Amino acid sequence: MKTSWLPVSLREGLRCAYSNQPTLPRTLLRNRIPLSSPSRSFTTTSQLRDSIAAPEINFPDEGGRETGEQGPPKFYARLVPYSPSYFTAQPSYTDNLLHLQSLLRKYSKLPVVQPGEAPRVAWRSLMEYRDQTGEAVRSSKYHKIVETLHRLNHIHPSVMPPDVKEVINIYKRDINPHENLAKPIPIDSFGRALGVGRRKSSVARAYLVEGTGEVLINGKTLADAFGRHHDRESAIWALKATDRIDKYNLWALVSGGGTTGQAEALTLAVGKALLSHEPALKPALRRAGCVTRDPRRVERKKPGHVKARKMPAWVKR
Repeated sequence: MKTSWLPVSLREGLRCAYSNQPTLPRTLLRNRIPLSSPSRSFTTTSQLRDSIAAPEINFPDEGGRETGEQGPPKFYARLVPYSPSYFTAQPSYTDNLLHLQSLLRKYSKLPVVQPGEAPRVAWRSLMEYRDQTGEAVRSSKYHKIVETLHRLNHIHPSVMPPDVKEVINIYKRDINPHENLAKPIPIDSFGRALGVGRRKSSVARAYLVEGTGEVLINGKTLADAFGRHHDRESAIWALKATDRIDKYNLWALVSGGGTTGQAEALTLAVGKALLSHEPALKPALRRAGCVTRDPRRVERKKPGHVKARKMPAWVKR
C-alpha cells in the first residue's frame, strides 16, 4: 500500500499497526477469509473518533421518555391548518362560499321583498375578487357567490340581520354605478332644449322648442338637407314615433361624416331634447331606438386586403 500521499501522523500510525501484526505466508493470506470487516478509520485512537462523530440520539420510548434521560415527558407540536378548506384547491373561496351558504340557511325563514323591490347593489367583479383572494377562481364558481348574495340581499331591510349587512358591504363595490343618475337637460329662458347626438364621425346639435312643426337643418329645409327619403325619416324619427311632429319646432346643426351618419346622429339628438320637455316619453323613445347611442364604426382596411375584409382573387398560377 502506498502511504506517501497520507499525512505524517497517519503514516506513522499505519506503520505501527502493520509492525504489530504477525506476518503470514502469501499462500495463507490468499486463502484466509476475514472474519470481520476492516476498520475504515485512519486513526488508531477512539478519542479522535469521538470528537468527529455526531452525538448519539436518544429515541423516546413508548411512554414518551427518552432512554438516556430522566424528566417530564416531552410533547412534539405539529402545524395545524387554520381551516379544513386548507386541503382544497382554493381554500379562501371555499370558506367564503360556505360562510354565505350558512347565513342563507340560518335566515331562510325571514321575510323577503319582491324581486323588483330589492335595493340595487353592484357586486365586485371577478377580477377584483381574484385580486382580493389571490386565487384563480373561475367565473362559474364566482357566480355561485353572487347568486347567494342576491338571495341574501332580498331579505326585507327592516329585519335584515347585522351580520348579513356586513357581508353585503364586503362584496359590494365602493362606488355604486346605479346611483349615478344622468343630469336632466335644462330648458333655457326661450323654451329651447339642446340635445347632442353622435353617429360614426357625425355630430348633431338639435334645439327643440314648442311650435307648429317647422324643421331647419343647417339653415335648409328637411327636403334640401337630405335627398333620400330614409334619411329624412331618420332625422325626425323621435318626433314621428311619439306623434309630436306638429307640436315642436326643430333647428339643428350637423357636421362630419355622410348623410346617413348625420341623419342618425340627429335622431339621437332630437330624442334627448324631447326627453327634456316630456320625460314620461322615455319608454316609448327607448322602444323606438332614439335613446341608445349606436357605437358601431367603419372597420379599418387591412394590409393585403382589398377592403376591410375582402381578399383579392386567388390565382393558382
